[in-house]
Amino acid sequence: MSDKSLTERKILEVLDWTYDKVLEGGMGIDSAQDLAESYLKEKGSLEEQINSLIRWQNTKSATSGFLTGVGGLATMPIAVPANFASVMFVQIRMTAAIAYMCGYDIKDDQVKTFVYACLTGNAIKDMLKDVGIIIGTKLTKNIIQNISGKVITDINKRVGFRLLTKFGTKGAINLGKAIPLVGGLIGGTVDGISTNIVGNTARDLFSPNATWSSNMRDVS
Repeated sequence: MSDKSLTERKILEVLDWTYDKVLEGGMGIDSAQDLAESYLKEKGSLEEQINSLIRWQNTKSATSGFLTGVGGLATMPIAVPANFASVMFVQIRMTAAIAYMCGYDIKDDQVKTFVYACLTGNAIKDMLKDVGIIIGTKLTKNIIQNISGKVITDINKRVGFRLLTKFGTKGAINLGKAIPLVGGLIGGTVDGISTNIVGNTARDLFSPNATWSSNMRDVS
């Protein structure tokens, strides 16, 4: 590919590619739904099950071969380091699994958009406010279901922009320690922290019992 620079559009293409793989799973890698259902079988409350999921995802190490079973890096819309792609896969699958555990249809475009929004971590509340979504103390399915296609597009663009500002515009090779999507083999500790933030954001966004006043509570 002649143009290796990152753009908002390319970031969103990678997110969409990854989300498709997250829903499909296969070749020894659980889909988001399968992952969610395995944790729903655990003892404890929904929040305890979600926290268990987050803790386990925090410990995962991204490896260059992680995506081999779900289509491989060669099919990605742009070239990114294998460790970066793997951590992105872990974080999106974790977030989609949390949404599923909380009763959301992860095949809906609206839900997918909110999964992407969780990748921005602490910035999510202000970002949603900027597009006119005032969540108050918690998110509800009614809020998501009533979001128009225009607002979905706006949120996606803002997610792409925020992630792009983390990565810079000089190409995928510089993605190493961007947050929240980071290179696992380059900064494993940072990976764990960023994955924890993304997981906590998803829990406090989707869980029917969570509130924004408790947002980003650490489960480690």
